[in-house]
Amino acid sequence: MSAEPAVTVEKRDRTTVLTLNRPAKRNAINDEITAGLDHALNEFEDDPEQWFAVLTGGPEFFCAGADLAAGAGEPTERGGIAGIMTRVRGKPLVAAVEGFALGGGFELVMCCDLVVASRTARFGLPEPKRGLIPDFGGAFRVARLLPANVARELLLTGDDLDAERAERLGLVNRLVEPGAALAGALELVRRIGANAPLAVRGALRIANSAIAGDETGLWTMTEEVHAGLLASADLQEGLAAFFGRRAPDWQGR
Repeated sequence: MSAEPAVTVEKRDRTTVLTLNRPAKRNAINDEITAGLDHALNEFEDDPEQWFAVLTGGPEFFCAGADLAAGAGEPTERGGIAGIMTRVRGKPLVAAVEGFALGGGFELVMCCDLVVASRTARFGLPEPKRGLIPDFGGAFRVARLLPANVARELLLTGDDLDAERAERLGLVNRLVEPGAALAGALELVRRIGANAPLAVRGALRIANSAIAGDETGLWTMTEEVHAGLLASADLQEGLAAFFGRRAPDWQGR
């Protein structure tokens, strides 16, 4: 275990700031990140004095995705994958993004209700480059948050989406200068905080229910496709190419 917590928690009045804190691994999601997010979000949801939360990765990058070497850890009882991906939340959660949010990192962003991003931010789902699919919900959530052809482009090419295009397409609520994502998120929270908290939570619950619907079938489909890929030769080649820093030689099997 590292000396520093993998997720740090700071309470600022009625706002809980959660910071991914694995900089040596670019905040890649491992068992410590999963446990830290789960514990912090459980406490946040259960604390009546905390009304809002902000999720950030620090000043240089948000999250590089799941740790391909160590794995993301076991899903948690209340939060699911990474302690958050299937969590039922009642209070607003805002993502503050500096630098890249890739793979599982982008899927963390897609779990949030609002997104504030600096002009350095980049969003992407590079899993096909490794022989995988986004199996933390990203394969279907990206199609809700972005226009259909843009979602397909990200899923099929594995290329990144820069912050300015993401803001034009409606993925990003506020675009800010580099280094200002957390401050921008806190300002957005301040504006929300001027409103009645029960009304805010009620409106959020209705909107999120309308947007997400029932994801049961989509999770089942994701698991089926992912299981097939785990048995493929292409996955082994994709991982070997990634760790060997070379181009993969796909076989389609």
